[in-house]
Amino acid sequence: MNTLFILLNIIIMLALIGLLFYMQKKHVSFSKRVFTGLGLGILLGTFLQLAYEPGSVVVTTTTDWFNIVGRGYVSLLMMIVIPLIMVSIIQSIINLEKSSDLGKMSAWIIGILVATAMVAAVVGIGAASIFNLDASQIEAGQAESDRGLALEERLGTVQDLTIPQQILSFIPSNPFLDMTGARATSTIAVVIFSIIVGIAVLGVRRKQPKQAKVFVDWMNAIYAIVMRIVTLILRLTPYGILGLMANTVANTNVAGILELGKFVGASYIALLAMFIIHLIVVGLFGLNPFTFLRKVLPVLGFAFTSRSSAGTIPLNIQAQKNSLGVDQGIANMSASFGATIGQNGCAGIYPAMLAVMIAPSQGIDPLSPGFIVQLILIVGVASFGIAGVGGGATFAALIVLSSMNLPVALAGLLISVEPLIDMGRTALNVNGAMVSGTLTSRIMNKLNIKTFNNPDAIERETGL
Repeated sequence: MNTLFILLNIIIMLALIGLLFYMQKKHVSFSKRVFTGLGLGILLGTFLQLAYEPGSVVVTTTTDWFNIVGRGYVSLLMMIVIPLIMVSIIQSIINLEKSSDLGKMSAWIIGILVATAMVAAVVGIGAASIFNLDASQIEAGQAESDRGLALEERLGTVQDLTIPQQILSFIPSNPFLDMTGARATSTIAVVIFSIIVGIAVLGVRRKQPKQAKVFVDWMNAIYAIVMRIVTLILRLTPYGILGLMANTVANTNVAGILELGKFVGASYIALLAMFIIHLIVVGLFGLNPFTFLRKVLPVLGFAFTSRSSAGTIPLNIQAQKNSLGVDQGIANMSASFGATIGQNGCAGIYPAMLAVMIAPSQGIDPLSPGFIVQLILIVGVASFGIAGVGGGATFAALIVLSSMNLPVALAGLLISVEPLIDMGRTALNVNGAMVSGTLTSRIMNKLNIKTFNNPDAIERETGL
């Protein structure tokens, strides 16, 4: 009987995939197909929640099959991330009119990412205070206790690296190893290696123009091929979101959400507040925030369902360049840096909320000026250095809590709602990267306003 139910679920998934394919053939816009996939995934996941017992053989086996669509799509994106970063950044640098633009570009992108992460910390502090969150009010089960012990063990590894050592780990000692994504800092290391290659080509162009031309022609050809691969993979986005969302909803711990509903609600209000701040900042730079929001929504939808900032890089770059009118080089760098540095959700809001929750259990007033200032500064530093140890929100929390002399084990109390909150955090991380790229392009007078204001830019340029 279980086999019959599993086959039925797979048939339903195939029917929904067929519907999305039909919409594509009818040239329904990419954005509408993405959100249709998101909605269908929620409905399918809800059906699995209601029709079968959570954690049953039917659900686990069904979601394993659904992973071919969902996680398979994420794997394809991860496959193209490193080649895309390399050829995009190298091609962008060799096409720079002024080599000095590279330093300005990097400084603005990183500065905006870290600054917004510190603002996000303020938002997190405010949300935790308004909702009066207190870690001592949460009961710890076996899973939470095990999680706390695991965090304490991982803390030892984190503390072995100082911030300078973390920054030092950005430097690629073996670029070919980093191309495999073997290290936590592989993405940044590949970015740095690509920048060095691009700068070297500029030097060769001045002294040996013929040799430089051969390399540039070769790189332009490789770039065209890689971008075509990206386009082919991105066309699968609605299907990937369908599979990812169906699995997420089907495996959601409803009981855990109800028990920790106060924290979940506070987290999403904080995330929403930070999204609004992003839009306000975009408006302050003379850009229509609603136009920005409408164009980034498909990217945020994928980030939300995939919970992968790195996996969102190809879609992030495409949307910035083709839909928002961001300069190609700036789009490449902001998407790449934003996947590991200054993450507003994982390194900003989350650790700040945890610190405010845990402080009362240690007899500390979380609203004292000294505590707040110290927390914001540590979040700012950790949001840059966190890329040195990887692990997203967990490691950000470890670094911030240990730096504030707060027990990290209490962070394990939130294990049951971690996936749900991580969806919103990832979307905010990606939005922060896109905001940094858009503002940097605007500041450096490289933003194509005509493309930004064109409602159909991404559809026309990419054929998605």
